[in-house]
Amino acid sequence: MKLSDVLHQKSPLVQWLSPGPQGPGRILKAVDRVERFSGGDRLLDALQRVIQAAPLGPARDGLHGRWLGHPVHPLLVQVPVGSWLSAALLDAVPGQRRAADILVATGLLAAAPAAMAGWVDWADCNRPQQRIGFVHAAANAAGIALYATSLSARLRGRHAAGRVLGWAGLTAIGAGGALGGHLAYRQAAGANHAEAVPQLVEPGWHHVADLADLPRDEPVRRAVGEVPVVVVRGQDDAVHVLAEHCSHLGGPLSEGVLEDGCLRCPWHGSLFRLTDGWNVQGPATAPQPAFDTRISDGRVEARLRT
Repeated sequence: MKLSDVLHQKSPLVQWLSPGPQGPGRILKAVDRVERFSGGDRLLDALQRVIQAAPLGPARDGLHGRWLGHPVHPLLVQVPVGSWLSAALLDAVPGQRRAADILVATGLLAAAPAAMAGWVDWADCNRPQQRIGFVHAAANAAGIALYATSLSARLRGRHAAGRVLGWAGLTAIGAGGALGGHLAYRQAAGANHAEAVPQLVEPGWHHVADLADLPRDEPVRRAVGEVPVVVVRGQDDAVHVLAEHCSHLGGPLSEGVLEDGCLRCPWHGSLFRLTDGWNVQGPATAPQPAFDTRISDGRVEARLRT
C-alpha cells in the first residue's frame, strides 16, 4: 500500500463519526434527532416560564450581554473550562495536588454565573435551539456534579478518585461544549441576525414608499432594494426606517408594537429605538441597522446610515 493511501485512509472511528458522500455522520444525525424531538417540549415550556418569570430586573440584560454587544455566556464559560482543563493537566504531574484542587474549586465557583447567563439566553431561543440547549445544559450539569464530587474526594484525601472524577467531568463538559458549538455555529443562537444588512444594501438613496400610503404610528413592511425594512410614520410625518428582521433571532419587526418612540419585537420582546435602532432592551445584544430618510415630492427615500 502506498504512503498516500495510508494517509488518506480513515480509521473506523473517523468513518463512523465523519460526514460522507451519503450524508452526515452518526453524531450529526443524533444531534439532528434531538432538534426534532418534541417529546420533552412540555418540560421545556415549564422551564422557560420559570426563567422568564424570575425577578432579575436589569440584571437580565446584563446576563444577556447587551452591555458587551454580544452574549456574555461564551465569555463566562472560559473560566470554569480553563480551570478544569488546567487541573486535568496538573493531575498528571506529580506534586501538583494543591494547585489542581484550587483550580477545580475555582471552576465550580465560576460555573454558577456562566450557567445563569446560559439559562437566561436559553429562555429566549427558538424551540429547536432550546432542545439542543437543554441537552447542552444537562451535559454541563453532569460535569459540574462530577467536579463537585471530585473536589469532595480530594478534600477527604482520596486523590486518585478525585483525579478520575475530574477527568470524567472534563469529558462531560467537553460534550456539552460541542453542543454549545452546534448552538452557536449551526443554529446561530446568539448571532446577530441583522449583520448582513450593510453588505446587502446598495449605497445611495432608495425609494421606500409614497408618504400618503404610510399609516401613522403603525409599523409596516417595505423594502430598500431587495432588503426588507420596517417603516414607521409618526404624527408629525417624520419617517423612521429600520431593518425588518430583529438582530436577536430574525423576528418580524413590522408585526411589533410601538412603545414611546421604540419598536418592540413580537417574538422575544427586544426593544429598539426608532431614531437610531439602538437596542434599548434585550434579549437582543446588537442594535438594529437604521436608515436615514428624506421626503421628496411625497416620496419617502432611505439610505443606510453609516
